[in-house]
Amino acid sequence: MGQAPLRPRALPDRARRIGIITPSSNTCLEPTAYRMLSGTATAHFARIPVTRIALDERADRQFSTDAMLDAARLLADADVDVVTWGGTAGSWLGLEHDRALCAAVTEATGIPATTSTLALLDALRAYGVTRLGLAVPYTDDVVARIADVYRGAGIEVVASAALGLTENAAFAEVTGEQVDKLVATAAGSPDGDVHDGEVHAVAVVCTNVFGAGRVVDAEARLGIPVLDSTSATVWQVLGTAVAGWGELLASGARRAAFQDVVDELLAATGADRTTLRVDLPEHGLGVDRTAAEGLGPRVRSIRRDASLDQRGLNTVRWLAEHGRVLVQPHFRADPRPPEALIDVYGVRAQVLAPLRGAGGLLGWLSVHSLTERAWSEADLAAVDTAANQTQKIIDSHPRGNS
Repeated sequence: MGQAPLRPRALPDRARRIGIITPSSNTCLEPTAYRMLSGTATAHFARIPVTRIALDERADRQFSTDAMLDAARLLADADVDVVTWGGTAGSWLGLEHDRALCAAVTEATGIPATTSTLALLDALRAYGVTRLGLAVPYTDDVVARIADVYRGAGIEVVASAALGLTENAAFAEVTGEQVDKLVATAAGSPDGDVHDGEVHAVAVVCTNVFGAGRVVDAEARLGIPVLDSTSATVWQVLGTAVAGWGELLASGARRAAFQDVVDELLAATGADRTTLRVDLPEHGLGVDRTAAEGLGPRVRSIRRDASLDQRGLNTVRWLAEHGRVLVQPHFRADPRPPEALIDVYGVRAQVLAPLRGAGGLLGWLSVHSLTERAWSEADLAAVDTAANQTQKIIDSHPRGNS
């Protein structure tokens, strides 16, 4: 959706330096980022002239590459380790605008680069979000353009709430209560009753709205991730868990790593679907819903289907008993998988690889084929690699941390 994970340069023995280009009229991003990064990294800012958000040529000119490059070069003088454009203009100007900007910044400075929009889309990928609620201060035409851009990245904006503002300085005057109302409406239910599966997450798309501080309470009320543009920006460039700012900063790094594993496994095997199920309740993960999923073209997602008692399945009991990979080129022999996997999702062959925890079977990776398939040695080697990678991700983050 967004871009490949940032690969920071080898760092000297000092705190990580985050360089952020910010709109000149933005008064939210700096204080919020300072609070988030306290004790973990330092933030350094350069401004470009931006005062108004609209869909016209004059507004678009505010986000010229030349202005961004001038700011990036100034940040390079501070020997920052990453440069991010801390604005969400790519959400309506288009993702290619932001990708081209990142390439230009890196070419000019030699420093890895990203943007708030690309960071948000990477966060949505980490959580498997394809149905999004949008909470913004913008006008309706900007909302419609954002929906078009996100649709091109595989994300449907299924609900939205907007304040109709155009002056960037006014965005920072939006009250916490207004943010709460926007988020609840964007979740599809102003009374806080979100119907399962209708909206996968809500995104506050604007780095000049004080949304980050409302995330924890909003997630507790709604029961779904609430992603804020400033939070997503810090999350992507930091790579370290930060408590007190919601699900993304607490557990998102692990989620993103899990998603990378299943995507790589899908590519390596040419399968139709790959999934990870794991019991990490302190991070909101249980085996009855997948923690990550990779899908081939036009393959139905199983990610949010919690209708089965996974640990009661014949195949999972087999994993728990034998503690080794289960290879099924067809389902004409025991242990037989649940009928729903066959009848509803069309699976005809699979490989399951167990993951171990202190109490036994912690979870498992699944590789699905929609046709009967003789799994090759290369397929099984890829499964083994993915299982080892996943186990390392789990083991490298002590229980209770991300």
